[in-house]
Amino acid sequence: MPPTATKNYYEILGVSPEASQEDIRKAYLKLAKQYHPDKTGGDKVAEEKLKAINEAYDTLKNAERRKEYDAMRASPFGGAHGPTYTGSGPSRGFDFQGFGGAPGGFSGDFSDLFGGLGDIFGARTQQRPRRQGPIAGNDVEGELAITLREAAHGARKSIRVPHAAACATCHGSGAQPGTQPEACPACGGSGQVSRGNGAFMIMQTCPQCRGSGTLIAAPCGTCGGAGTTRSSRTVAVNIPAGIESGTRLRLAGQGNAGLRGGPPGDLYVTVTVKSDPVFARDGQDVVCEVPVTFAEAALGATLRVPTLTGKADLKIPEGTQSGQSFRLRGLGLPAVKGTRKGDQRVRVVVEVPKRLTREQRELMEKLKALDDPAMYPKRLAFEKHTRG
Repeated sequence: MPPTATKNYYEILGVSPEASQEDIRKAYLKLAKQYHPDKTGGDKVAEEKLKAINEAYDTLKNAERRKEYDAMRASPFGGAHGPTYTGSGPSRGFDFQGFGGAPGGFSGDFSDLFGGLGDIFGARTQQRPRRQGPIAGNDVEGELAITLREAAHGARKSIRVPHAAACATCHGSGAQPGTQPEACPACGGSGQVSRGNGAFMIMQTCPQCRGSGTLIAAPCGTCGGAGTTRSSRTVAVNIPAGIESGTRLRLAGQGNAGLRGGPPGDLYVTVTVKSDPVFARDGQDVVCEVPVTFAEAALGATLRVPTLTGKADLKIPEGTQSGQSFRLRGLGLPAVKGTRKGDQRVRVVVEVPKRLTREQRELMEKLKALDDPAMYPKRLAFEKHTRG
């Protein structure tokens, strides 16, 4: 259904007129997911809402069209609500509300406005047929969760995404095999009809073909005249080593099919790296905690610690303190662009036994008796600062 003069594309997407292209894209993806038929169960109200969302995004996602739309909204001819952009490509135009106080408003592209004014002075204009050229397919958004180890080494994963493909029966024309869309008899294929009488004539979107310039007398039985069929498909995604959580990968040409031979859209996959039970990520470094006994920390030891590639030996010196960190060079994550790898930081945590055997207790009592306060500089400093 063609847009009406009261439509405001920014309001439809829930963004301000100053919103960035990225904010507009995010708002569209959120709404498209919310009103997708798979989630609404084919609800008609949601379907109409989704059409309005797609219509708004089709204009605002293109910087040139958005600039024209904003300029027309600021025009004094835009009325209380401003104009509404209609269509795309050579057939695009705007709807105006309140132009010249006309109760029905004005609909058409800006050249039609001046063409109508030309009629006042006897310069008759001719309707130009609209060229129904190719239309690029919509982009598709997906999400993929991977493990930290997959992020470290890279992986090839599969994702299931919704997909609109060119109808195999009509090959995207929307008409039954053996037939073709016909020129609209109401507008002669121009997509616009003249309105008014006398010297002042203006143009508006053809209500019969809704501005397309064509009618499908015999719609395709498979797609119902849409030219595309909806389903879902599995797409393989190559995950680069070193990828960070929140990264968006673009798979060119893997989105929805275009219309009338137009190129397909793209697939954008947002990658989330799941938390790991052993490692925490810090940029390209990974951090892990390794518990050690009191004896190992006091006497020193060689620990067998986990890494993203297996196991590695870590030697800790005599008198290692709880919370002390050691670095294993080059055992972190690689950079997505580059060859340098991060490090692994191992934080040693001294674990004190909750129960002691009788023999252990006797030995600990002897050790306590042999303790020299000078052996504990941190405790001495603490007592100095807290002495009352």
